Formats: sequence, structure tokens, C-alpha cells
Amino acid sequence: MLYSVSYAFMDSINVLSIAVIVALGVLLPAGMYKKVTPLLVAGNWSGVFALALLVTVVLSGFGELMQKILDSAAFGLTLMAVGVITLLGTWISKGKPSAVVGRLLGGLQRPSPMTFWTGFGLGVVQSATSAPFFAGLIVLAALHPAPATLGAGVVLYASIALSLPIIAALLVGWVRIAPNSPIGRLFTKASHNTELLSKVAGYSVGVLLIVLGALGV
Repeated sequence: MLYSVSYAFMDSINVLSIAVIVALGVLLPAGMYKKVTPLLVAGNWSGVFALALLVTVVLSGFGELMQKILDSAAFGLTLMAVGVITLLGTWISKGKPSAVVGRLLGGLQRPSPMTFWTGFGLGVVQSATSAPFFAGLIVLAALHPAPATLGAGVVLYASIALSLPIIAALLVGWVRIAPNSPIGRLFTKASHNTELLSKVAGYSVGVLLIVLGALGV
């Protein structure tokens, strides 16, 4: 279970969702930020949860196979390979999600059903393209959980996977209230270095995947 949680924490390094939240904090009036951001985060969590539940239910039907995969050296080697690819991709990329963020902001100016569904889409797409997401769910499915335990596990998994975006949303709200506080100044400085943060996030995920893969070989 601890392995599953560790993958969920890696999945929480969600640069695009955090960048969208920071942009909303800059662009929206205070009253509107308090209404839009919770809807966006709720949609994001729901998207992660829906896909995680679907994938886990499917994988749970192959619990013994999942356990064999986890016990094989191939699983660890695959994680290491994905980690290396992540490091290379981070090194090559410019680390600027600003173009995608700009396109998403158009439908996030006011609270509406579109706000929730934009977050939902973000959650589904980013989870579906995340190696740690699937690795963590393979670990969870291999535990042969009872239905109630499986549901609780997926809720916990989705919550951990959204922990950093949720923390970012709370920090942005705090910065708006107390911009000159130590936390406010630190967060403002960080928000002006999105390229560096994106690179650090990518390298961190890559290194963690390699380490976890090496432990499993």
C-alpha cells in the first residue's frame, strides 16, 4: 500500500493544474477566485477518481496477474525506463505550459458547469498520460481489495494525487489575503519561475521512478 501511496504522491506533481490555479489567482477578482477554483479542483479530483476507479476495477479482475507483474523484474525495469524517458523529456522541453494554460483560462472566468468539466477533463487527461498513476493502481489492484476497501483506496489515491494542486489553491488564496507575508513573498517568487519549477518537477518524477524501479528489480 505504501508503494501505491508513493506513486500517488508522484502523480500529484501536476504542473499544468497548478499553473492554471496560479493563473486564476492572478487574473480573477477575489470573490470570483473563491467560486471558480473550488469548482475546478472538484472537477479535477472527480476526473482522477473516475479514471482511477475504472482502471482499478478492471485491473482487480486480474489480481494474480498484477501480482506476478509486480514481482517480476520487468516491472522495475519498465519503471526505470520510463524514469529515464521522463528525465530526457524534461531536459529537452522548454518547461512552459503557458500556451495550454491560456487556452484553458477562456472558460474559467466565471463559475459554471464548464468550470467543473474543464477540471474533470484535466484530471482524466493528465492521469491517463501519467506512468505513476497506472503503476500505483497496479499495486492497489494486486492487493485483492474487497469492494469497500477498493472504493476507499481509490478515494484516498485520488485525494493524494490531487494534494499538491489543492495545496496550491489554498496557498494562492492565502497570498491574495496576505501578499506581503513570508509565504506570500515565497509563492510570488515561485510563480515567476514556472519554467524552473516545471523542470524540477519533471526531474523529481524521473528520479523517483528510477529509484522505485531499482528497488523492484
